[in-house]
Amino acid sequence: MRINTILTPLMVEELYFANRMAVTIDVLRATSTITTAIMNGAKEVVPVGSLDFSKIASASSFGGRTMRGGEKNSKKIEGFDLGNSPLEYQQSVVEGKSIVFFTTNGSKAIVKTKYGSGTFICSFLNAEAVARQLAGMGREFDILCSGLNGDFSLEDTVCAGMLLSEILKINSDFQLSDASTVAINLYERYGDDIRGLYSLSEHGRILEAGGFIDDLDYCAQKNITDVIPVFESSAIKLFNPSIHLQSN
Repeated sequence: MRINTILTPLMVEELYFANRMAVTIDVLRATSTITTAIMNGAKEVVPVGSLDFSKIASASSFGGRTMRGGEKNSKKIEGFDLGNSPLEYQQSVVEGKSIVFFTTNGSKAIVKTKYGSGTFICSFLNAEAVARQLAGMGREFDILCSGLNGDFSLEDTVCAGMLLSEILKINSDFQLSDASTVAINLYERYGDDIRGLYSLSEHGRILEAGGFIDDLDYCAQKNITDVIPVFESSAIKLFNPSIHLQSN
């Protein structure tokens, strides 16, 4: 069984993921925000790949059960209910809601895996839980790093390295691609100080300059939840082993 790490979404086409399992990572901030939303009781998060489509999708909502969330160039989109700060997705705000979600990098990467057999949503917040599930399933899969505007992202790759390291502690039968080996090496170098890592990374510096210090502090936490969001059938919901991925 092989684990490949895809360092940016531009490296593959959508059809690459056909019938394949995947993990998507965008720690600053989409996958951290999605994990927080599901942890706090959101019914589902519906990622979209374009801003226009997110407006169309949310226009059909009724009864106040659907919200729009996300960002463009790190800022909350005008007219949206929520931005891309995980701190906005409190239980009192999102519980029971469907959230149509657009971000510059993360939602696009998630949508790119739409032809796959299931995509786990991973961040530092839940990496250990995702690793336990994947190690136990014993299936080949790909890790997709969302990157920054199509470029390599240091923090996403370090998170991939953490995920891989945790998997190999449980199940050493996996074979690693060269990119996966690089991810582990970067995690070994930077993983002891995730908050410091953000001050080194390009995206982290952008968010610092934009005043999102509290988001950076929050997204630097490791393993604060066992919640695993999974993307299937166009929506992200709470992973339940008894109903998800069992037929694949």
